[in-house]
Amino acid sequence: MARKVVRGSTPKAARRKARKKKGAIAARRKKEFTFRGFTLEELQKMSLEEVLPLLPARARRSYSRGLNTEEQAFIDRLMSSDKPVRTHRRAIVILPSFVGKNIAIYNGKEYKEVEIKPEMIGHYLGEYSLTRNSVKHSGPGVGATKSSKFMPLK
Repeated sequence: MARKVVRGSTPKAARRKARKKKGAIAARRKKEFTFRGFTLEELQKMSLEEVLPLLPARARRSYSRGLNTEEQAFIDRLMSSDKPVRTHRRAIVILPSFVGKNIAIYNGKEYKEVEIKPEMIGHYLGEYSLTRNSVKHSGPGVGATKSSKFMPLK
């Protein structure tokens, strides 16, 4: 008498299913952010003098020379405000204390609103508000070339 086998009910199929389940990748845990070996919480607890050696050379130099009054005023406004702060200061280096804040950076035409993320530490504000945009050309306009005279105006 032939035995009818329902798919997946044999012991071999059960073992195969268990092996597949065991080998499946578990839900990925998001990797914690670190900057030069320090977590975001540790960086935010540090003073400016402790953070400076961790920054890239150009950023370290601009902060070690001191901030001018406008840059200092911007940083003070940013720390006290909870809404986006507008600025033309594109040369300010992003510090750990800026993380989570919203800044509207001027690109020469309009203000681009940017939320500061931990990965932006050590970069300049201007890097996140591009001043040039790519040109998107369409077809030639009517009268642009001799052949365009014969294009239907539809």
